[in-house]
Amino acid sequence: MSHPNPPADDAVHSESFLRSLMRRQLALSTTCAATFLAVLLGMPLLNYFAPALMATRVGGFTLSWLILGVLFFPFVWVISWLFIQRSIALENEEVAAVRKAKEAR
Repeated sequence: MSHPNPPADDAVHSESFLRSLMRRQLALSTTCAATFLAVLLGMPLLNYFAPALMATRVGGFTLSWLILGVLFFPFVWVISWLFIQRSIALENEEVAAVRKAKEAR
């Protein structure tokens, strides 16, 4: 059961710990969102500026439909999985750093 007010020496629940973790997770979120938006907005641009490339047939689909209809959903899953894995790793890194600093005292 968690305590409403953590002990004063509980650095893992401190403001500085949470601020640092939130900053790193914001950078991760921004990177994931930028990647998603680049692909999402890149598709219409590719269709406009490279129509011959996007009309190329691959496996019975035009490249445009292959990317949008088949590959886009797994792409979103991969971004989501990477975000979750990296977010967990960030939390573990922060906790390890706080514990190491506490042991050094």
